[in-house]
Amino acid sequence: MYGNTAHNIYAQNNIDVESPTKLVEMLYEGVLRFNAQAKKAMKDGDVEKRVYWMNRSIAIITELISVLDMKQGDVSQYLEGLYNYEIQLLLEAGNEKNSAKIDECSHVFKTLLEAWRETTNVA
Repeated sequence: MYGNTAHNIYAQNNIDVESPTKLVEMLYEGVLRFNAQAKKAMKDGDVEKRVYWMNRSIAIITELISVLDMKQGDVSQYLEGLYNYEIQLLLEAGNEKNSAKIDECSHVFKTLLEAWRETTNVA
């Protein structure tokens, strides 16, 4: 449904992206940023903005799923399941107006971002 939307957004806005490694980092950061905006909109009672920001997060997560290299085995399968669960959480958060579920998703992506940075910035 979302295709390469997230990738295209970042590619248009960040022509200087040097590597796929940096792009994944930016996508994780995007999920965190958009989740924060969705949570704020939820707190403010702004349904339109809440849906907009949550859809942006979901689009990024969908993009992350689409670029997984399933030939890598267990790690890719684990991430696919985790990403799908995070999409489910965001959908439930929107339907239930439950900001704790947005927080849970954000916590997972903060952890993923930290781990990604640790493993990709090794000299």
